[in-house]
Parts: sequence; C-alpha cells; structure tokens
Amino acid sequence: MPDTVVVTREEPIAVVQINRPQVRNALNEQVITEIGEAMRGLDADPAIRCIVLTGDEKAFAAGADIKEAAFVGATPVSMLAQDLTAKWEVIRRVKTPTVAAVSGYALGGGCELAMICDVIVASETAKFGQPEINLGIIPGAGGTQRLTRAAGKWVANELILTGRHITAQEAKDIGLVVHVYPAASWLEDAKALARVIAEKPPVAARLATEAVDMAWSSTLDAGLEFERKAFYLLFATEDKDEGVDAFVSKRKARFKGR
Repeated sequence: MPDTVVVTREEPIAVVQINRPQVRNALNEQVITEIGEAMRGLDADPAIRCIVLTGDEKAFAAGADIKEAAFVGATPVSMLAQDLTAKWEVIRRVKTPTVAAVSGYALGGGCELAMICDVIVASETAKFGQPEINLGIIPGAGGTQRLTRAAGKWVANELILTGRHITAQEAKDIGLVVHVYPAASWLEDAKALARVIAEKPPVAARLATEAVDMAWSSTLDAGLEFERKAFYLLFATEDKDEGVDAFVSKRKARFKGR
C-alpha cells in the first residue's frame, strides 16, 4: 500500500501531499493524523521555512471518507469519544507558514483543511465547497467559522445552505483564494510562492501569521496589543539587524532565523 501522505523536501520548502487518489484524497483519521505528524516534524526543522500542503491534479481532498465507521452508524456519544476534529488542532498549531495548493476538488473537510493554512492558492480547475448539508449535517472542522471570516456572513450562509461548489475564480473573488494558477503549472507556481515566503526572516514570518490569526479570533484591542508586542520583540533578532543593514547597503538580505 502506498503512503497516504508523502513528504518531499526541497529546502527551504517542503511539500506534504495527500496520496489517496483512488478516493479523490478523501480524509480519514489516518490521513489527518499523518498530515499532522508530517507537518509537526517539518515545523521543528529550521531548514524548512515554508510548507506546501497539496493533493493531486484531480483533488486536493474531496471531503471526509464517509464510508468509515466514524460516520456509518455513528452516534453523538461515539463522535464525542473519538473527537476526530481534535486531530486537526495539530495542523492548526504549526507555526511555519503554510500554503494550501489546491487543484480539483476541495470539498467539505478538504475545503476546511485548506482554510487551516496561512495562504490558499489554486489551479484554474479547482472547485471549493461545503456540501455537508446534503448529508444532513454541517461543517464540523471549522467550515462555518473560517469561511464566514473569509467571505462574510451572507456568502458563507449561501454556500453552506446550498452546498454548491464554486470555481477557483469565484473563490478568489470572495477572498478565499489568493492566486489562480494555470492547470499546467499550478503546483510549481505554488512552490515558487512558498520559496518567496521562505526567503523572509522566519521569526518575523511566524509572528506575522500569529498576528493575522489574532484578527480572526480576538477583539481589535487584543490583536493590536499582540501586534505591538510582536513588533517590539523582533527588534531583539539578528534578522532585524540584517534586514536593516541589507536595505541600507542595497544588497539582498540573508536571514538566519535568529
């Protein structure tokens, strides 16, 4: 059996690829656990400065694997006992900047998995959606919360209540996707973006993503307070001195992550 998650190192970036093409990369407990373990390991490696999470050209992840026992015959008590969504927290807590590179379907849990990442880019073939309503349930891994923060209440309600799929361009128009790339080069384009991010000072990059996340999960005052302290903290780093010196000297900075 092939690995369900494949890691490819291309320092200073790494690619974490979901590898279940026979089921359009449907997500199950094993896949989510392996993604979390892979990303946690890369997060601890100072040589890796940006992580690309992807699937294949046909599907990023077409949703949860509803044939699994977690869905078939499940009860509220069994769902609470398994607490499958807790495994997603391992991915969410990764501090290294993450880029979701989406081609084909990103539906249900697949869309939610992409939204955990710091940046979402897509092939022109990508399709996004939260179709859980068609199964008699609602998104359960952050879809109602993150999609609403990205697209607004009324767009999120329409997508969640109808379960319809949207194109990559529509996802870009509502603010969910940053770039739409040609189908022939989507993954290479995503990796090129990751390399640009990887060139930036790692400590500043991590604090920047934390500060942006604070804007989602806290009040303006709390977010501004976090930003202020993070801003001051970066003045203790060698990378800040390197960045300023490189700018004044009109040369390219060489950041070391300290």
